[in-house]
Amino acid sequence: MPAKPVTATYRVQVRPGFDLDATADLAGYLADLGVTHLYSAPLLAAAPGSAHGYDVVDHRQVNPELGGEAGRQRLLRALRDAGLGLVVDIVPNHAGVAVPAANPAWWDLLRRGRESAYAGWFDVDWQRGRLLLPVLADTPDALDDLKLADGELRYHEHRFPVADGTGDGTAREVHDRQHYELVSWRRGDAELTYRRFFAVSSLAGLRVEDPDVFAATHELILAWAAAGEVDGIRVDHPDGLRDPAGYLARLREAAPDAWLIVEKILEYGEELPGWPVDGTTGYDVLDAVGGLFVDGDAEADFTALDTRLAGRATSWADLTHDTKLGAATRLLAAELTRLAALAPDVDPDVARAALAELAAAFAVYRGYPPDGARHLANARAEAGRRRPDLTGALDAITRRLRDPDDELARRFPQFTGAVMAKGVEDTAYYRWSRFIALNEVGGSPTYFGTLPGRFHRFAAARHERWPASMTTLSTHDTKRGEDVRARLAVLAELPQRWADAVTGWMAAVPLPDAALAHLLWQTAVGAWPIERERLHAYAEKAAREAAASTSWTDPDPAFERAMHALVDAMYDDPAVTEGLAAFAAEITPPGWSNSLGQKLVQLAMPGVPDTYQGTELWDNSLVDPDNRRPVDFAVRRELLARLDAGWQPAVDETGAAKLLVVSRTLRARRDHPELFGDYQPLIVHGPAARHAVAFDRGGAVAVATRLPLRLAAAGGWRDTTLSLPVKEMSCLFTGRVYSGSQVRLVDLLTTYPVALLVPTT
Repeated sequence: MPAKPVTATYRVQVRPGFDLDATADLAGYLADLGVTHLYSAPLLAAAPGSAHGYDVVDHRQVNPELGGEAGRQRLLRALRDAGLGLVVDIVPNHAGVAVPAANPAWWDLLRRGRESAYAGWFDVDWQRGRLLLPVLADTPDALDDLKLADGELRYHEHRFPVADGTGDGTAREVHDRQHYELVSWRRGDAELTYRRFFAVSSLAGLRVEDPDVFAATHELILAWAAAGEVDGIRVDHPDGLRDPAGYLARLREAAPDAWLIVEKILEYGEELPGWPVDGTTGYDVLDAVGGLFVDGDAEADFTALDTRLAGRATSWADLTHDTKLGAATRLLAAELTRLAALAPDVDPDVARAALAELAAAFAVYRGYPPDGARHLANARAEAGRRRPDLTGALDAITRRLRDPDDELARRFPQFTGAVMAKGVEDTAYYRWSRFIALNEVGGSPTYFGTLPGRFHRFAAARHERWPASMTTLSTHDTKRGEDVRARLAVLAELPQRWADAVTGWMAAVPLPDAALAHLLWQTAVGAWPIERERLHAYAEKAAREAAASTSWTDPDPAFERAMHALVDAMYDDPAVTEGLAAFAAEITPPGWSNSLGQKLVQLAMPGVPDTYQGTELWDNSLVDPDNRRPVDFAVRRELLARLDAGWQPAVDETGAAKLLVVSRTLRARRDHPELFGDYQPLIVHGPAARHAVAFDRGGAVAVATRLPLRLAAAGGWRDTTLSLPVKEMSCLFTGRVYSGSQVRLVDLLTTYPVALLVPTT
């Protein structure tokens, strides 16, 4: 078992500007909050200035920009002194290569080519010629700016090594002798000869299926685990690996006592494979818990609104097919070409088309035994329906994909995961704006809300199968913060009011792309008040990710001017600003109710709860990099001290009520684990029963309010009651004691819309 059992984690984005020493200073606060472990962003040496750490360049050392090994030791001492442990994030799938000189293995590969001692580290297709590096400007004479200096090739700020014996002559002549070729950045998606992370050319895929590569890239992390300095390991993006099951088996063997979780995104109803891990990073929980606070009765209203605004009905199935096909054939064209080359018996263009259709039709990120065969069969049927002209190629390629020893079958799953991520998460989620509270990583936007019965089945299954899996509501990858989603959920309780408001705003400030406009108005009302520059940055990212009216590769200046004018109107047009602010103010209190409800459910349900940095108070963050903004921990310390001194906060702008819920729930789980060893739904009786969700964890009882506006409109709780498992229980949020076998919800939830009850003896 881990040296310190992981009961609850707190995620910190350790980065330059908030380094290991700054993180160490949080130890006392985190212990007071109630967590048992700091959960850090990657700590190994990353690309210079990296704000996230997922672009590791040297697996042999702690990132010197974070404080290096000395900083890590200071962090460990601070954690030990506070009684905390450490969970680290590792990145086995890829390495950072944007700055070749910072990555010794990549530098040596560029210098020595296939003769490099590190040639086996990277997934390079040498049969297609030199290693292509997409760094040049997209002009015919870009190489004229190439220079030879200090035995290196230089292109503006970029530096590249020169192979031994090839340094004589002009820069162009030297370049032509290298194991690599510098090409236009536009050729990256179509022609690269190395596997990447998704479509990010600055992240080169690692071959950790090779035992030597695994050993070299994991030696330091595993040494920490063996020394008892790490209690848990979070594995980034296992779907990108050639053999995830084999990798995780090797990792578990090397770290048998670690709490091991994987960033595996499960589609609706999909089960985690039977890997030797403790669970996932919790996106499935985010979807189920958030859905509890969405009124499913509003689905038809929002579908009608979306159809009217867009001028056409939008099919999620057709939209995602098209965005996934676009990702497969454009963003991931280089990977598609490599796959097609593995099917030499099929015409290359036909093979590309068939493989792209299969990937676009694949219903999950990646197929794993035993369900992988079913997903492949379904994808073949759907691809054939859409492209009957490809029947022969689809049959031939599908036969190959059924053979686990076939190289095509080994590589295709790496492709489907990337197609899903880029086509759905990073494109369709920005085009499908029917109701953006559901557009979340691991979410299922076509499933409009979660009924309590389904949630209870989900939670009971987790308790049975994956009791140590992580639960979360926010991560550095979520599309919007948990409290933004909670406020947006309120829109489902007043669909006509929202339809009238957004129709008026869109008429007052028109934008050619109605779907994007609807997304921006929802974003604004969900995060208001939000700084103007943050909303501008979000709008630009959303529009370019959607790639419908503008894009990263080919921005449309005229459209983007109109889009930014829309954002400015939210702040500068009095009629628009007043209406937007008034609407946001109206839905903010019920949004707070939803926020507290989903937070309590997430923290109290089966699993190991994670709190993303700063979200113990209200958080109106949007997609990264917005959700990596600095956190004011001084304010949080001060508020927590006031709570511990007996302050009973109101549910208001301070967010202290959320801090109360977080701290009291986490402390209960840490100090009284015996109260959280079971899961049983509790029956609510009375006229407002549908507005409550309640469960017994084996002594601790959690109760949360659902659909607060409709509850108020129906007359409140009235005679609605909850059966208690013991006859005397106290609420950890208010201190009130409740006696008897029944408690009236109007009494229980009078101060806060949530309650956490524990036995008094």
